[in-house]
Amino acid sequence: MALAGSDAFLARFETLHPKLIDLSLGRMQRLLDKMGNPERLLPPIIHVAGTNGKGSTIAFMRAMLEASGARVHVFTSPHLVRFHERIRLAGQLVAEEALIAACARVEAINGDDPITFFEITTAIAFDLFSTTPADYLLLEVGLGGRLDSTNVIPAPLATIITPVSMDHREFLGETLALIAAEKAGILKRGAPLILADQNPEAAAVALKAAARLGITVLQGGQDFNAYEEQGRLIYQEEGVLLDLPLPRLAGRHQHGNAATAIAALRCVTDGKIPVAAIEAGLLGAEWPARLQRLTGALGKLAPRDAELWLDGGHNGDGARVLAEAMSAMEEKSARPLILLIGMMARKDASEIITPFIGIAQEAYAIAFANAGARAPEDVAAIARGLGLPAVASGTVEESLRFLAARDWPVPPRILITGSLYLAGVVLRANGTLPT
Repeated sequence: MALAGSDAFLARFETLHPKLIDLSLGRMQRLLDKMGNPERLLPPIIHVAGTNGKGSTIAFMRAMLEASGARVHVFTSPHLVRFHERIRLAGQLVAEEALIAACARVEAINGDDPITFFEITTAIAFDLFSTTPADYLLLEVGLGGRLDSTNVIPAPLATIITPVSMDHREFLGETLALIAAEKAGILKRGAPLILADQNPEAAAVALKAAARLGITVLQGGQDFNAYEEQGRLIYQEEGVLLDLPLPRLAGRHQHGNAATAIAALRCVTDGKIPVAAIEAGLLGAEWPARLQRLTGALGKLAPRDAELWLDGGHNGDGARVLAEAMSAMEEKSARPLILLIGMMARKDASEIITPFIGIAQEAYAIAFANAGARAPEDVAAIARGLGLPAVASGTVEESLRFLAARDWPVPPRILITGSLYLAGVVLRANGTLPT
């Protein structure tokens, strides 16, 4: 069946460059110059890099800013179900008609010139952002930072680096210091850096880059912090103590993401972001496939009274914080933890599985439709080699039906994880589409 609408444009964009990823700013700058440089016409930008927590930090900032009455553009990637999730215009996902028009404009300007999919779609986002009024643009880096196509913006309001860990080594480097240096490539003179609490080696690289540029730094764990106390989130910075509700987004790792968001917004507003807006943002932030409870179509296939969770964690550090979140749930309510896990072949399966050893009871390696997915048999073999009982299973639906047919003295806690691509498949099957 022939593709129509924006899907037809997006399919053509995938053919304009032989590589999916080819980090460079040259092609992007050439196209933007021909477009009249929309990157210079954007609302005030908060530019966000990092390995984990970028999307959640942005979700908190968006919810807080919107609760304060601000109009907010957002650019994130990848999408889970539909491309439209990547571009939010003044609070709403881009409409199909607007996306088609922007695709047509940019395609006509670019022609057949070589350019990657992410580069041309970033240019499309800039076209839309530059012609729709807003108070802020929350701009997420796609990969790395220094050579990412979002890094053509001249003067952000502030930059954020969320926790950095080992991921995308083939593009960013084989050491944490090299990867952190790539992330720190988004720093600009005059724009303060909000640096999330993280690995000391990564922090040292970012701090050195900031000092070289004469940038003010707010460092998590030193200049600001957040922790849970008596069912509340306590946020601290010099001279400030906020007693706040716990975030709606589940998991203790979200406390750090929330703290980074609060520190950034207090920085760019000179402390004028209302506490009521911060509270509303903590309670209202949504970010699909990040420790998300599923109760739709897939929930009905799960064992009776089971908990069904979805998380797109796809690297070792993401798996570590996810395993910690599962352990915290176990402390509050003991249930057997069952993993339904699938991942891309380029990922280190051992790094993703290892944090769950001793926490999960068993694992089912599941198949999902993606040409780059790792074979379930390989995932199961790696899990067994690490000491986690595992079998290669079928689809998510087939695995849930199999689990439902078993006798459970205590209803299990089932976690689907390992890949954002898998998360998209799961959300579609569950009938839960991001809005």
